[in-house]
Amino acid sequence: MAERGHLPPLTKHLCCRPGYGSGCRPGQRVASTGLSSGALCVGSSSAAAAAAAAAAAAAATAAAAAAALGLLPLGKTQSPDSLLDIAARKVAEKWPFQRVEERFERIPEPVQRRIVYWSFPRSEKEICMYSSFNTGAEDPAITPRVATAGTAPGGGADTAAAENRLPFRRGIALLDGGFVDNVLQVGFYLSGTVMEPAVQSEPETVCSVAISFDRCKITSVTCSCGNKDIFYCAHVVALSLYRIRKPDQVKLHLPISETLFQMNRDQLQKFVQYLITAHHTEVLPTAQKLADEILSQNSEINQVHGAPDPTAGASIDDENCWHLDEEQVQEQVKLFLSHGGYQGSGKQLNLLFSKVREMLKMRDSNGARMLMLITEQFMADPRLSHWRQQGNAMTDKYRQLWDELGALWMCIVLNPHCKLEQKASWLKQLKKWNSVDVCPWEDGNHGNELSNLTNALPQGANANQDSSNRHHRTVFTRAIEACNLHWQDSHLQHIISGDLYINCCYHDNNENSLFDSQGWPLWHEHVPTACARVDALRSHGYPREALRLAIAIVNTLRRQQQKQLEMFQAQKKENVGQCKSLEYQHLPAHKFLEEGESYLTLAVEVVLIGLGQQRIMPDGLYAQEKVCRNEEQLISKLQEIELDDTLVKIFRKQAAFLLEAGPYSGLGEVIHRESVPMHTFAKYLFTSLLHHDAELAYKTALRAMRLLVLESTAPSGDMSHPHHIASIVPNRYPHWFTLSHIESQQCELASTMLTAAKGDVRRLETVLESIQKNIHSSSHIFKLAQDAFKIATLMDSLPDITLLKVSLELGLQVMRMTLSTLNWRRREMVRWLVTCATEIGVYALDSIMQNWFTLFTPTEATSIVATTVMSNSTIIHLHLDCHQQEKLASSARTLALQCAMKDPQNCALSALTLCEKDHIAFETAYQIVLDAATTSMSYSQLFTIARYMEHRGYPMRAYKLATLAITHLNLSYNQDTHPAINDVLWACALSHSLGKNELAAIIPLMVKSVKCATVLSDILRRCTLTTPGMVGLHGRRNSGKIMSLDKAPLRQLLDATIGAYINTTHSRLTHISPRHYSEFIEFLSKARETFLMAHDGHIQFAQFIDNLKQIYKGKKKLMMLVRERFG
Repeated sequence: MAERGHLPPLTKHLCCRPGYGSGCRPGQRVASTGLSSGALCVGSSSAAAAAAAAAAAAAATAAAAAAALGLLPLGKTQSPDSLLDIAARKVAEKWPFQRVEERFERIPEPVQRRIVYWSFPRSEKEICMYSSFNTGAEDPAITPRVATAGTAPGGGADTAAAENRLPFRRGIALLDGGFVDNVLQVGFYLSGTVMEPAVQSEPETVCSVAISFDRCKITSVTCSCGNKDIFYCAHVVALSLYRIRKPDQVKLHLPISETLFQMNRDQLQKFVQYLITAHHTEVLPTAQKLADEILSQNSEINQVHGAPDPTAGASIDDENCWHLDEEQVQEQVKLFLSHGGYQGSGKQLNLLFSKVREMLKMRDSNGARMLMLITEQFMADPRLSHWRQQGNAMTDKYRQLWDELGALWMCIVLNPHCKLEQKASWLKQLKKWNSVDVCPWEDGNHGNELSNLTNALPQGANANQDSSNRHHRTVFTRAIEACNLHWQDSHLQHIISGDLYINCCYHDNNENSLFDSQGWPLWHEHVPTACARVDALRSHGYPREALRLAIAIVNTLRRQQQKQLEMFQAQKKENVGQCKSLEYQHLPAHKFLEEGESYLTLAVEVVLIGLGQQRIMPDGLYAQEKVCRNEEQLISKLQEIELDDTLVKIFRKQAAFLLEAGPYSGLGEVIHRESVPMHTFAKYLFTSLLHHDAELAYKTALRAMRLLVLESTAPSGDMSHPHHIASIVPNRYPHWFTLSHIESQQCELASTMLTAAKGDVRRLETVLESIQKNIHSSSHIFKLAQDAFKIATLMDSLPDITLLKVSLELGLQVMRMTLSTLNWRRREMVRWLVTCATEIGVYALDSIMQNWFTLFTPTEATSIVATTVMSNSTIIHLHLDCHQQEKLASSARTLALQCAMKDPQNCALSALTLCEKDHIAFETAYQIVLDAATTSMSYSQLFTIARYMEHRGYPMRAYKLATLAITHLNLSYNQDTHPAINDVLWACALSHSLGKNELAAIIPLMVKSVKCATVLSDILRRCTLTTPGMVGLHGRRNSGKIMSLDKAPLRQLLDATIGAYINTTHSRLTHISPRHYSEFIEFLSKARETFLMAHDGHIQFAQFIDNLKQIYKGKKKLMMLVRERFG
């Protein structure tokens, strides 16, 4: 028997062999003198008797356990296991080998062999769990024998490739390919070699693998392949599966200490010398060191009894757990976090979390151990302090990882069978992490207002207490609070321990009764807490217990739901005619399976109950996004279920209840102003119920359309409209960061109802009224209008005139809402409205034109509305006769004149254009332009209208408007590229064409308004080229004399031009630089041309040049250039 001494540093097990006597047979030993004064000889027969007694004591229990585990399959004819195997199997599972040694003085070799044999893991599931991530395909451990290198159960090339790359699959392939060899088991130590076949780029390699195990768990692994990963490599998998599948082909030896115990001194010396010779390069220095220490009387090695044996199994103090490479877990998590969510790191971290849950389900203690390592790396992430210092929020994906981390710790601490000291250790660590400044908060960026996990939300007078004094709740707060929960409640134990826990004689009808009216058990606890218990049971491998508790919770929710309805109805009767402030709370509800019910129907019902509960929108962006995301995920799960008659019945029941449940329901008559809207949920209910109970579907959807948080005030109402009851919360605009998403969901709900109501006038009117009352976003109303228009004008059917009217009505509302606000889609909206009105008919177009001032700006009304109405395409589309055309045109002209009166600057030209075919209207429009010309119109607008008049054959009116435009113009000396220059030249040409009188009248105006020399000289030349009025009015020819420059009005223009050149020259010379000298000389050349047009021009120009030379003589280089050019 191998005895153990104290553990020296860096050793695991000590097998003490006190000594040998020459009189003892092989297999016997004598006690050393240091242990006892007498010799003890234990023969094999007495040892066998002791072992048989131990086996007999465990036989019954072991046999029962073996049958339960399927080790003794019933109905098959085979030899039953021996009592020795049954006992050895049970001992190998539960007892460390040291305890077996201490219990019995001598253990026969056959007994030892069976214990060692049964101590290796027997299930491939654990091997799979520790060697692969779960890829989502079929469990690789379930059908490992049929998997091949070319196929995968998941199907598809990508899935197959991913599966085959898993270490577990590769290990199976290596085993099936016969690449495992030299398998040897020495005690609790398994070794072998695994050949890695050659591939394209790498040669064939042989890996040496060693595995230690204890109590059916692998406790350590080594492989020469140098694998650096969290999981076992394929070579370890191959060797492990070889031992599991082919145990009889493995050469099995007792622990090496037992073999040594059977050797005499000569054999021992020979053994050691041969061992050193075989491995002298590796072990000789160590062997000499050990020899020196043993020969030294005072060495540390001589102070310890016995010697270590790595093959002798576990010590009593050794933790019984599967091998987990902690360093690799930390490194991998650190690496994934450093990628910041890129390169698939988020997916990898989620796979690690899944692995933790997988371990918990297998009741593997490494689940908590692995989560501890992951959490430490999360807390050490340098980005946490950076985000806190910068005030930035962490990314959404990263935030979800933290949420999963907190949820996993909830499962860990709620393990129903964990020890108190273990829970205390977890609590201490959780509090340590919780106290770190950078620890993420539970609701993202803001402190959470949720109460303690073990209680419902605060009620009554203390409900609105200032939360500024509360500590922020972190992602670990719920787990810390869960440490105070226990499983010792007798009622709870009865619920989870059996399916027959009922009490039909229990008639207590109070709120906290333990059973319902049918005798099924209830469980009264804050719903999130109770659900956390269910999740913990399920996560730790207790699915039946989790299901029993879940059913009790649902029964409680159902019962409370009914009680709340009765309470609200009674309260309504008491408060008829008065508006009473109500307290709002988060609630629970529940029941057991009745006839016709299934777990599916129960699950659907509890989801409907949960989604329909009224709840306050939490603070913080992330918390609000989480509310929306969770709701959408639940609805997505519901949509996967095909509704049958039973489920439809449940839907109708819950929808009716939610409508009648008052403040306890998000669809009730009374809701809190900041209650989470029900749009998404109601849309799902509507589509589900529409074909089974349309009235209920519409009633539910219409009730959900409200969005009280956007109401400017909380209106005081009467009991005939209970949803108008004022909220007790002060009227304020809350920080709803997800408001745009909520409004879009409200719009989706309305669009769904509009689509379904096509052809039903009454329902369309009701939906329209609801939209106009509850939707406050113009863009969403416009989208609904467009949706309704598309549905009404589908190509495969005649237009639905009622739905078109709804579309138009919504469009008109959009026009009113956006009339006085800036909206970049405004022109698109106006054009669409005219299109919609055109589709309806003449009366709709006439109506929007008559009421244009409430819908459009004057510019929109004239440039878009009236112009489109009077277009040929509109007339053709509507098939209008002459009378209808004239009536529509009359409305358009009236609109145009009204717009011109209101905004002549922008609408006058459009009004003139629209009124061309009606003389009276045209004259009226022209008079409006004249009236506005002196006050409110700019020169550019007047020039534009003047050019239009000339184009339409009204030159005198064009001339008049041009003169008015010039009076508004001011063209300075340096504005030789002004956009109005072309208009000035056009006005000059127009005046010149009309005659001398008109030209004489406009030249003084130009001289007054234009100071630019080049423009004046251009006008002057144009006036001297031809005779004014060569083709006058009515084709009358004027006299052919060219106007003289020495007489008015050209003399005045010439003098003004010369003066402008002189002034411009002096102005340029003030700040001229050498690079502009040549340009200045060219300017003087043009000036000379103008000077020479006067009879004494050459004298004036010479004097002008002389003055320049005298005044600017300091600019020597420039004056030299002037002299060279002009003398």
